[in-house]
Amino acid sequence: MALIEWSERLSVGVAELDDQHKKLIGLINELNDAMKIGKGRAILGKIVNDLAGYAATHCRTEEKYFAQFEYPDTFNHRREHVALVKKISVFKGQFENGDEPLTVEVMRFMSDWLKKHIMETDKKYGPFFNEKGLS
Repeated sequence: MALIEWSERLSVGVAELDDQHKKLIGLINELNDAMKIGKGRAILGKIVNDLAGYAATHCRTEEKYFAQFEYPDTFNHRREHVALVKKISVFKGQFENGDEPLTVEVMRFMSDWLKKHIMETDKKYGPFFNEKGLS
């Protein structure tokens, strides 16, 4: 069973962004699945690298739409993105320096952050973007 199950409850109503959220959820679930069979450390480097790259891509996509549609909460939302990218960068640096972060720490942080961010922050822009014709 996946750590995070995608459901319409997580949908922001914009297909491209929902698909990106699904990809991030998939990475977290991949780490969780590997941990269940004792292989978490073996794939941690790949997951941290994938998270670093894909989280940055996802944030750029959202911020592109913020600028395009003049989203009123851009400043606060972007601040959350900066904090996420910084935290993943710390995990990546720890891994590259041989000070591997605990797989549980990475998984819990990403799982908690993503669920909270989607449900409390991203859900706010869905109706705004939909009104602008983005779906």
